[in-house]
Amino acid sequence: MSHARITAEQALELYQHASIHELGAMAHAVTMDRHPEPWRTYVIDRNVNYSNVCSANCAFCNFYRKPGEAGGYVLEADTILAKLQELADIGGTQVLLQGGLHPELPLAWYEQMLRTIKSHFPHIHIHGFSPPEITAFAGLFGMTHRDVLARLADAGLDSVPGGGAEILVDRVRNRIGVGKNSTDQWLDVMRQAHGLGMQTSATMMFGSIETDAERIEHLARLRELQDETGGFVAFICWTFQHEGTPLGHVTPYDPEKHGPHDGRKLRLADSYDYLRMLATARAFLDNFANLQSSWVTQGAKIGQLSLFYGANDMGSVMMEENVVSAAGTVHHLDEKEIRRLIRDAGWTPHQRNQRYELIEETGIAARAEAAPAAK
Repeated sequence: MSHARITAEQALELYQHASIHELGAMAHAVTMDRHPEPWRTYVIDRNVNYSNVCSANCAFCNFYRKPGEAGGYVLEADTILAKLQELADIGGTQVLLQGGLHPELPLAWYEQMLRTIKSHFPHIHIHGFSPPEITAFAGLFGMTHRDVLARLADAGLDSVPGGGAEILVDRVRNRIGVGKNSTDQWLDVMRQAHGLGMQTSATMMFGSIETDAERIEHLARLRELQDETGGFVAFICWTFQHEGTPLGHVTPYDPEKHGPHDGRKLRLADSYDYLRMLATARAFLDNFANLQSSWVTQGAKIGQLSLFYGANDMGSVMMEENVVSAAGTVHHLDEKEIRRLIRDAGWTPHQRNQRYELIEETGIAARAEAAPAAK
């Protein structure tokens, strides 16, 4: 079935004025058209933050430490390997490897980390280094994005996560992510990764100071690049978690006092806003095959409901998460619970890889279900 492509103007109209039920029905119809199969997927991975030392000044982050500040760390190789052994022990297949923008580590340090991981865990897919990290490396080492990515890929990097996108509008980025890369730089990292044959994900963090129009502009920039390269394998959006962050102290937006939102005050997004954005993204991002649920920020029930608002994937078991939890939001789901949520929603749960291909189920819960009943 073919669907006419909606414009950014139409997407904004839908996002602002369609009822949540209309948006959900529309998004679910698109999802079922693209994914009529009787299963929904998840991945078992671990988020390893190799360092929290960062030269940027992100107003939405409570995880990073400035160079020289107390509490800053760089993980030793043995610590990283121990974390990955724990991942392998539960049937994990992927590591999300990210850190701050460390101003002193040489490129050889990152290459050695990748080679060490691959030598001990050749079956573990390394999904690592968000675009801001790649841009920082390029600046530090006097290289292009493409050259940095090629070096890291040669050392063992398999794909690039979509972190650091926040909102792909420089007005917003210049206020909430000082020291990180620009919109065009973020997109160029992804363009170069796709050119090297790497598939990547795309993300969106909303609910800070951006306007509705800027949220749609973010989606439009992603859709344009996907038209060009076809290298994005999935889109994931989540809401800004404000507790304890510098941005959390910005004057909150009050429509009764402030009138139309002008992009200067903090306008937090809740689960209602999340489902509306997810559904709008499913309708607008017609060249993206997969949309992922964000139960990490929304919790189990909204995560499950996302499967009816445009998501075809429940995301990651994520046996470790540090950045969102540092802002006060802590939701934990193990593999057994994710499988139950998918099944209770009417689908068969199935493990996948980073390319969203079904794989042999290696997780403890999946294997336990497949084991014959004890006699």
